[in-house]
Amino acid sequence: MSESSAEAALAVAAATGAAAGNWRRATGIAGAAIGVVAAGAAAGVALERMTVGRGMRKKARLALDSAGPYGSLRGMPGKAYADDGTELYYEVDEVEPEGGSAPRRRRLFGRKAPLPVTVVFSHGYCLSQDSWHFQRAALRGVVRTVHWDQRSHGRSGRGVRQVQDGVPVDIDQLGRDLKAVIDAAAPEGPLVLVGHSMGGMTVMALADQYPELVAERVVAVALVGTSSGRLGEVNFGLPVAGVNAVRRVLPGLLKALGQRAELVEKGRQATADLFAGIIKRYSFASRDVDPAVARFAERMIEGTPIDVVAEFYPAFTDHDKTEALAHFSDLPVLVLAGIGDLVTPSEHSEAIAGLLPDAELVLVPDAGHLVMLEHPEVVTDRLADLLTRAGAVPAGATVGGYGSSTAQPG
Repeated sequence: MSESSAEAALAVAAATGAAAGNWRRATGIAGAAIGVVAAGAAAGVALERMTVGRGMRKKARLALDSAGPYGSLRGMPGKAYADDGTELYYEVDEVEPEGGSAPRRRRLFGRKAPLPVTVVFSHGYCLSQDSWHFQRAALRGVVRTVHWDQRSHGRSGRGVRQVQDGVPVDIDQLGRDLKAVIDAAAPEGPLVLVGHSMGGMTVMALADQYPELVAERVVAVALVGTSSGRLGEVNFGLPVAGVNAVRRVLPGLLKALGQRAELVEKGRQATADLFAGIIKRYSFASRDVDPAVARFAERMIEGTPIDVVAEFYPAFTDHDKTEALAHFSDLPVLVLAGIGDLVTPSEHSEAIAGLLPDAELVLVPDAGHLVMLEHPEVVTDRLADLLTRAGAVPAGATVGGYGSSTAQPG
């Protein structure tokens, strides 16, 4: 799975089934139902995997890791602390003043210069802040941005409540985490909130719990490849038998896998080739995705420990923030999704837009769940337009450098 409510879980399940001959006996937890899922998810990549040697594929991955520039952008680091003490890592990219020197603030009749707009990017399940690489490159120096890693993801710490007390993660907790990041990185001034998949759900949870913050400070919202609820009905492009197997077996299976994390991580390494094919299937819809971009997505997802995958998965079934969308009704809103998204199908974005009739709905053809990596030029263009409408950047400002997923970013 590429990321979001159940994609990473599907990938793990599929990898588990495919590795049956090597380590299923050792764990004693994978069953025939997962084999059904694996067969459905891997069918499109099996022939390709048979025609290329494993050693050659490993060398290719190493070459892509060393050559790909994706995820290399860094900003001013900072740390926020959630209400349970979890350390949340974020980075800030400041606006670059013209001429390269800090602007002199003038006071006109006792008034201070207005505070800049801050755009806060929230990433999805099994990803990190680096998933916004193209958009970050395009907006760098044009507008103040904050990129953060959700708890237990990227450079943020493991969830304290989850590790110490065994408390399940829920989307409300992620909303409170976002509030902590805002308090630390952007305590004043107008905000634009941008969220992909789980990150979009995090934005909704923030609005649900802190409506006064939205009313007083938020000037625009972008919801990319996300859902306001009913994720338990998603079929992930699988046949009925596979979907039913997932719904019956996956929650318990993931919990068991999370309790045997070390063994499972070895299994993931042993099935890296199948895992890569499944990630590609559930992340992208077009056939000509840059291999370096596909490998970049694979690395982010591979970097999410199996116990974190298991820990977060149940939260998506319970997620329902439909009523929270009303807090965005008077704001400029962008709702964008890939038509080929198997994780949070575009119908979920259409449902969000239906509740926000003034929102701009953009459905991207030939795009999957990681639309911001697959078609970055479309996402960045619509995001730049949203920022202009919200007054975050002046009309006519140059927003560039994002290119496409087949070009080297600037």
